[in-house]
Amino acid sequence: MHNGTRYLAPPYFLFSSMPATAFDAIIIGSGQAGNPLATALAGAGRHVALIEENKLGGSCINYGCSPTKTLLATAERLHLLRTAAAVAAPEVAGAAALKVDLAAAVARKDALIAKTRKGIRANFAQHAEHVTLLEGHAAFTAPHSLHVTLASGGIQDVTAPLIFINTGTRAAVPDVAGLAEVDYLTTTQLLDLKELPEHLLILGGGYIGLEFSQMFRRFGSRVTVIESGPQLLEREDDDVCQGLQAALSQEGIEFVLGARAHSVSRTPSGNISLMVHTAEGERRLRGSHLLVATGRRPNSDKLGLGFAGIKTNDKGYILVNDNLQTNVRGVYALGDIHPGPQFTHISYDDYRVVRDALLHGRKRSARQRPLPYCVFTDPPLARIGLSEGQAQEQKLPYRVATMPVSVIGRAQHTGESRGFWKVLVGNDDRLLGATLLGPEAGEIMAVIEVAMAGRLKYQQLQDMIFAHPTWAEGLNNVFRDLRRVGK
Repeated sequence: MHNGTRYLAPPYFLFSSMPATAFDAIIIGSGQAGNPLATALAGAGRHVALIEENKLGGSCINYGCSPTKTLLATAERLHLLRTAAAVAAPEVAGAAALKVDLAAAVARKDALIAKTRKGIRANFAQHAEHVTLLEGHAAFTAPHSLHVTLASGGIQDVTAPLIFINTGTRAAVPDVAGLAEVDYLTTTQLLDLKELPEHLLILGGGYIGLEFSQMFRRFGSRVTVIESGPQLLEREDDDVCQGLQAALSQEGIEFVLGARAHSVSRTPSGNISLMVHTAEGERRLRGSHLLVATGRRPNSDKLGLGFAGIKTNDKGYILVNDNLQTNVRGVYALGDIHPGPQFTHISYDDYRVVRDALLHGRKRSARQRPLPYCVFTDPPLARIGLSEGQAQEQKLPYRVATMPVSVIGRAQHTGESRGFWKVLVGNDDRLLGATLLGPEAGEIMAVIEVAMAGRLKYQQLQDMIFAHPTWAEGLNNVFRDLRRVGK
């Protein structure tokens, strides 16, 4: 380790004496940055090798956004059927007792993912003259050379002046005594579960854990979320976390906060017993299944980065500059493999940053860009720009207004009235950020993001004519009671 960075070497392997195949560019990983980059480079006449060790499409398509949101849609549909009596009479017969056919829901999810992967493969087939797909594991042997152990059993050495690392992350497993012996689940494994857990324990109160908590609660499981911190979603303001927790608690999800797990075991009856330290003392939690959702770790440890001299931080994330370049000339890191927020839309923008610099002569910093994101609970949570806590940390003067969703006409019509909107405005009357907890939060966030990109003043949104009755109408009223915080 040197100056907070380190080099990682691959596992031992025999280097091939065969001559390496030369390409114009090599992309390791077919995620949301790697796939479109391969197509763009091929379209520019470059010869590209795309190396994928697992499944085409990367994390978003195979075990992230696509499968999760597909199953969440099933859970939401069940919830709507169960709650139909709130807006219609007579009560739908038997609706309250509905449970998921989990095997059927997983089959629908699998069919969608398989169709998407097939589409990706077909796209590469259209560019076969310029894109060579190598399915196997790649590791550096030199700064611009890679040894590929093919899934078919062969080997191939490749070299290129441009190399793009897009290998993503995997589930981080905490150091809890006995965890390896209890057949715990990661989110990837939970997505393929075909029998409904009786009682799902979820270790981790981040956005992944919360989405799965509501999904399986609506499927029919009892769910308990265990979070080591004092609140859910550590990056959000207290009122936002409390509002989301209250909404999820109304559906019967249990929360144990400030609880540090230290041991886990199987009981004689086959259940999981989880021991946690809390401020009130030792506590034992029992469940039928345990989901570990305590974060991610980068897939950099078997890439042979040491042979290329590529630097990482102490967690294994590859260090990059504003243009996504590593310390080795011609080698880039894209997506979740480098430090920063881990979202599909950020990975895709990494592709655009690199594409524009290499093919169009337009350089743009990957650090100076907006960060919109959504938590797909019900109600959903969306944020763009600064939270109130971040504004205070940066000692920025601001005005803030909070409006309950229930005052919006559309909320009254639909009965979906949980949550609130919070907006921050600077001294120049321009938006600093917004946090939205409520129906269609992500779509309203997009309106605010466009306003921020255009540097509109809040009065322009306040006086804008929005169609009635829409959720966006709330933007006419949310700025009404701005109060000043700071000078």
